[in-house]
Amino acid sequence: MTIHSDPVVVIGAQRLTPADVWAVAQGTRGVSLDTTAAFRQRIEAGSSMLQERIAGGERIYGVTTGFGESVVTEVPMHLTDDLALNLVRFHGCGTGAVFSEAEAAAVLLARTASLSAGWSGVRFEVVERLATLLQQRILPVIPSEGSVGASGDLTPLSYVAAVVMGEREVYCRSKIVPAADAMREAGITPIALAPKESLAIMNGTSVSVALTALAHERARWLARLAAALTALASDVTRGNPAHFDPRIFAAKPHPGQMLCAAWIAKDVEYSPATVHQGRLQDRYSIRCAPHVVGVLIDALDWMKPWIETELNGASDNPLIDPETGDPLFGGNFYGGHACFVADGLKNACANIADLMDRQLALICSAVTSNGLPENLVGAQGEGRTAHHGFKAMQIAASALTAEALKATMPASVFSRSTENHNQDKVSMSTIAARDSLRVLDLSETVAAICLLALVQAVDLRRDEGCHHRARQLRDAVRAKVPFNDRDRRQDGDIAIVKDMIQRRALPLDFS
Repeated sequence: MTIHSDPVVVIGAQRLTPADVWAVAQGTRGVSLDTTAAFRQRIEAGSSMLQERIAGGERIYGVTTGFGESVVTEVPMHLTDDLALNLVRFHGCGTGAVFSEAEAAAVLLARTASLSAGWSGVRFEVVERLATLLQQRILPVIPSEGSVGASGDLTPLSYVAAVVMGEREVYCRSKIVPAADAMREAGITPIALAPKESLAIMNGTSVSVALTALAHERARWLARLAAALTALASDVTRGNPAHFDPRIFAAKPHPGQMLCAAWIAKDVEYSPATVHQGRLQDRYSIRCAPHVVGVLIDALDWMKPWIETELNGASDNPLIDPETGDPLFGGNFYGGHACFVADGLKNACANIADLMDRQLALICSAVTSNGLPENLVGAQGEGRTAHHGFKAMQIAASALTAEALKATMPASVFSRSTENHNQDKVSMSTIAARDSLRVLDLSETVAAICLLALVQAVDLRRDEGCHHRARQLRDAVRAKVPFNDRDRRQDGDIAIVKDMIQRRALPLDFS
């Protein structure tokens, strides 16, 4: 993974966007902290006023009391450091597959940004240490399961707090090693977290929103890819390009629908003067593609500010007013907004997978493809009847689509009363975020299969009736994957094209 020092995302000086999270996660942008005195003073003010109140004997949740339902347990001053340490350790119960390096980087960025808002009562040293770990790509290894999304992402974020303390494991140079070893080699000293600091790191929505931000960026690219694939499907089936006439979409002007139609019209090089002699109306999976993809595009627009508010807001409890030092006991750790976005994303993206699967079925059938060989068989000569081309690929895409559709049940409706009924209404935002990434992964795989089939169709048509975008995409795929002229395994082909999709290595135009 390439790491670039410039340009950088300046935490504290700018409002993080999903695109920032994506770039830092991928390693294409670095990070730094705001260097102004005002930024540092704001963070340190909250910390110093908190320490004064602790020293004055004030009762503060999670500092001089136990956590959650244990708020009724008074903790004497000489045990507050132990309390902070134990909070990290007893939450070390994450299960399941670990988040990837990119996902871990996104989580670390999101948590650093939230603490940088100045409401969390942590020392500047803590924020600085999180930024240093991100800069050095020493990233926490975080199990993906075990959070209900309120009281924040406690268990997964405990793996961030533990690394600050020099405990548990990290990714370092793409290997998993003990955090203490990686930090020692990098010259980074572990920090003993002060009272409230472990709670400040752990008690927030940063896992949920970081994953949702990544899903948002992947979904944006998927929308443009789906438009390009629709244009190819229209080309190779001899479709009617007038379905993408801008006047249709001006009559019901959903912005995303209009944009998708414009992308497709550009890719099929539509002009009102175009004369079309084929079937008057194409089937819905081509004709109505802008109406399907447009839902996702429009949803991305309203989702973006929700994600940004969650990324940049203070999401722990208690908050410390940086002006007065007053502890404020509330529930900003509740991930309801992130959950609603993630639940919506997985629904809209699964519908894209379903659209592509239907387009694939059209081009694999000689009845609906307007003359393409059944199953896009590319074999020639006497033995061609022994070959089956893309028959199994279409079955695989159907299975992947079904799995994506199955995962669209909203996670938020599965709130569970937990932690002795203190956390009696929870958001399930982390599960929704993980689901959204899973649906995107499945949808991207369907897109890879669909693209392989479409470029096969372009070759079978010998480019006849296929426009510049179709030829561009065909050439990009053919640089990696040969024409299918006989039955062979295609799992490697799928993996190659899916990697091109995820690396954004396909020639797509967002204008």
